[in-house]
Amino acid sequence: QEEKLWDAIKISAYVLGTGVLIFTALVNSLSWCMQGIWDTSGHFWQTAWLKFYDHFEGDEWTIFLLGAALVPGLAFWSFNGILMVADVTGKPTFITRYRIQLGKNDPVDTEKLRQAIYTALCNQFFISFPMLVPMFHVMKWWGNTFSKELPAFQWFLVELSIFTLVEEILFYYTHRLVHLPALYKHIHKKHHEWTAPIGVVSIYAHPLEHIISNTLPVMTGPMIMGSHIVSIAAWFSLALVTTSISHCGYHLPLLPSPEFHDFHHLKFNQCYGVLGVLDYLHGTDRVFRQNKAYERHKVLLSLTPLSESIPDAPKRAE
Repeated sequence: QEEKLWDAIKISAYVLGTGVLIFTALVNSLSWCMQGIWDTSGHFWQTAWLKFYDHFEGDEWTIFLLGAALVPGLAFWSFNGILMVADVTGKPTFITRYRIQLGKNDPVDTEKLRQAIYTALCNQFFISFPMLVPMFHVMKWWGNTFSKELPAFQWFLVELSIFTLVEEILFYYTHRLVHLPALYKHIHKKHHEWTAPIGVVSIYAHPLEHIISNTLPVMTGPMIMGSHIVSIAAWFSLALVTTSISHCGYHLPLLPSPEFHDFHHLKFNQCYGVLGVLDYLHGTDRVFRQNKAYERHKVLLSLTPLSESIPDAPKRAE
């Protein structure tokens, strides 16, 4: 067993490392063009950042709190506020047409929704925000986080790749950890009360799970890299919005596919990761790959819901 585990770790490290190199190479072909656009507007953003910095008189804690807490929090609740209107009212109907698990949360149970909102707010205010205190001191130790010079666009893309890789590794293994029977019963079962999730459920979890599986995987990348507060604000906002998309229950046009994680909530023992790379290596996506949900796991580029263009196979009669 130990030998198999070691082999799996080596393969994971090799594939993920290769993936990062390939991704970086592909991004470079586009980034030079984006860098040109960034350079033309760079003066504007640099000036805006200096004005913001001077407005708060270089108060690093206030700037950090605004960038790492307020901006991501607003992104999370703004996005989920729109989704909750559709969940509760069933309107606008063009959104509800894209529901993944048809007939579920139609409309959502308002009492369950209130409990989810309450838990999400508690996790944010009493766990996520306090965890920013030690992170703040780590970032001050690096000395780059509050620089008056914004990071280059290409460097931000490199950081984003590393953040994503770190999150995939940490989330996958901590997520599998809380699925162990002893931990699942007392910790992770709370999150899986929603077999058909909605966006706000992304941070509806036991406090311990919120620390080790939700917050640390996202915080670790910037702490390793000593990232600028602007990069941290962008990454935290992106992470919160994408996990909300993964849980939202709707496969909407042009947005990343939530089929992968929605299938996890439906089946419990499949699709533990974010990107799906480690699930493929460990074989924890085999059932998913044999399901129609796998065919629907792509960016929707038309207005026809994938539940209509790729419907589930009809159930056999008893």
